[in-house]
Amino acid sequence: MGAIDTMKHDVEAAGYISPAAMTGFVAIGLALMLSFFFVRLATIPLSVFVLCCVVAPFFPSKGFFLPVNSRGHTGRPAVSLTFDDGPDPETTRPLLQLLDRHAAKAAFFVTGEKAAKYGDLISEILAHGHDIGNHSYGHDPFLMLRCSQELYREIESTQVLLRGFGISPTAFRPPVGITSPRLAKVLLQQGLYCVTFSCRAFDGGNRHIKGLSRKILNKVKSDDIILLHDIKPKMAMDSEYFLREINMILSCLKNKGLKIVPLAELLGRPVMVRIKSN
Repeated sequence: MGAIDTMKHDVEAAGYISPAAMTGFVAIGLALMLSFFFVRLATIPLSVFVLCCVVAPFFPSKGFFLPVNSRGHTGRPAVSLTFDDGPDPETTRPLLQLLDRHAAKAAFFVTGEKAAKYGDLISEILAHGHDIGNHSYGHDPFLMLRCSQELYREIESTQVLLRGFGISPTAFRPPVGITSPRLAKVLLQQGLYCVTFSCRAFDGGNRHIKGLSRKILNKVKSDDIILLHDIKPKMAMDSEYFLREINMILSCLKNKGLKIVPLAELLGRPVMVRIKSN
C-alpha cells in the first residue's frame, strides 16, 4: 500500500507525478492490454516495474520515488562540499580549520545520535558559518525499508534535537543516499526536501580513503554536489592522511577553476533556517 499511497500523493502534490508513479501506471496499462491476448505476457511489464522499484533506490542521483536535488543548475563553474555522518571529535574540528583556511563553506548532514553526543561540535560548525542538514537519527542503512512511522520518528527526532541549537534544517539526506516510496510523504510532513549527490569516491564512510582526492578530482564537474564524510577513518593512523586528502581536494578544485560555494547557493534554496532556540 505504501507505493500506491505515494503514487496518489504525487499526483495530488502540485501536479507532480513521480517516475515511479508513471512507470507503475504504464506497467498496469500494458499488463491489462496484454492480458486480452496472452495472460502470461501480462506479467512482463509488472515484473519490469517491480525490478525498477528494487534497483532505483541505489541510484541516488535519480529521483524515481520523489524529487531529489543531486546537483545544482547554476550553469557556473561551481561545486558544493557536503560532509555526512558527523559530527566526530576526531575529524570535525580539523575539517573546520581546513575549510576556514580555504575560505570554503560546506553543508554538514549530521545524525541526531551524534549531534546529541557532541553538541559542542554542532555549535562550532554553526559558528564557522556552515549549514547543517538532517541525516536521520541513527543512520540506519536499512531505514528506507522500515515503516512510515519509524521513518518519521528518525527524521522528526533529529529535527527536534537540532532546533535546540537554534536551527531548523530544510534539507534531508537519506542514509547511503537510498530513497523509498514512503519518503516523499514523510518529508512533506516535516517541511523538508531531499538532497543526494552527484560526485562521490565510494569511500564507504571513510573506510576506504586511499586515493580519495584523486577519485573526486578525476570526475568532478560544474554544479556537482560532492559527497564526503565527517567521520573518523577506519584506522586511527589514517586521520592525517584523510585530512591531507581533503586539503588536496580543496586546493585542486580551485586549480581546476571550480569555485566552492555553499550548498544553498548551488541549489538556490536554503539548507536550514535560523530560529530562536528554546
